Amino acid sequence: MRFNLNRHVICLLAVSFGVLRGAAATSPESVVENYWAASQQQERALQGSSMEVDIEASLPKLKKHGRLHGLRRISRLGRITYEALHFEGDNSVKNHVIARYLSAEVEAQADGSPSLAVTPANYKFKYKGPKQSASQLIEVFQVTPRRKVVGLFKGEIWIDAKTFLCVRESGRLVKPPSLFLKKIEFVKEYEIQDGIAVPRQIHSVVDTRLVGPAELTIDFRNVSLAGSPKRASLVDLGE
Repeated sequence: MRFNLNRHVICLLAVSFGVLRGAAATSPESVVENYWAASQQQERALQGSSMEVDIEASLPKLKKHGRLHGLRRISRLGRITYEALHFEGDNSVKNHVIARYLSAEVEAQADGSPSLAVTPANYKFKYKGPKQSASQLIEVFQVTPRRKVVGLFKGEIWIDAKTFLCVRESGRLVKPPSLFLKKIEFVKEYEIQDGIAVPRQIHSVVDTRLVGPAELTIDFRNVSLAGSPKRASLVDLGE
């Protein structure tokens, strides 16, 4: 009876280990190769897309807040643009935090996103191991940029072991995108929908030169792939 019980425990442990190492047959190098292939398909799928954004920003030391609702578009050439539809809150948050943050992203992507993609050409990948996140088996990699340019970061990416799509990026930009922004740390989360990893939320902590630390949370919703986005009157972020 004790022999049967021990054998049952051993089987359970073996199954548990197998769940955590379900992707063990796939080497880290193969995971990166499959991830890169999936990323290329992902990039093509998001060209011509649009999505709504809600941006909450604050300057904690100054106790100032602001909220922007707008549209984010990715052209068929990979360029990112924003259309502001409504803003409420303190104008200093709009001008010195939200506008500068979005402008930095747009300028970094001015020549198209492929040059900044998290790929072996731009980054060194170091395998950290598997991770169970809810019902997903995740492969975690540390990424280090091969050169210090605006838009690249040092941190981690989480790759879904089933689809090889990225579901999380986190880290710190290795070069400030503007003189106004000294440091940006972020966590970017994606949600897999119909075989595509669509952005869900970005949380950033920004160290600015003029107004101190700032916090931003960007929520994405109503993603439209290669469709006609909703249009409304443009709100000038520079006002």
